[in-house]
Amino acid sequence: MEEAIFNKKPLSIGQKVERIRTFRGYKQEYLASKLGVSQQTVSKIEQQEEIEDDLLKQIAEALGVTPEVIKNFDEDKITYIINHQYNIYNNEIKDNATNNFVFNPIEKIAELYERLLKTEREKNELLKK
Repeated sequence: MEEAIFNKKPLSIGQKVERIRTFRGYKQEYLASKLGVSQQTVSKIEQQEEIEDDLLKQIAEALGVTPEVIKNFDEDKITYIINHQYNIYNNEIKDNATNNFVFNPIEKIAELYERLLKTEREKNELLKK
């Protein structure tokens, strides 16, 4: 079983398109409408090993990425980046020595909101005068 984990077969271009589409939150129907094809055609595209450069460019544009992003897509890298960003976020708001929150994000949002309200009130007073 461990051998299967370490010897994963690389994703085909079609599988990469499907993963990116899914990560972006798009359904096959959305991509189909952007490409001017049927949902079944998108399904077939996502099963292909290779995709023509012109079609790949159209797909990339519809997904809001470049063709290079699709070609170089790697789920392991994405997972690493997500985990790394999560750890950075936790380190920024926690004191590592005590593992206590250094500040409460909700309080910071409330403070910002209060300042915005104060500014709006001051503007209203100036407009009344």
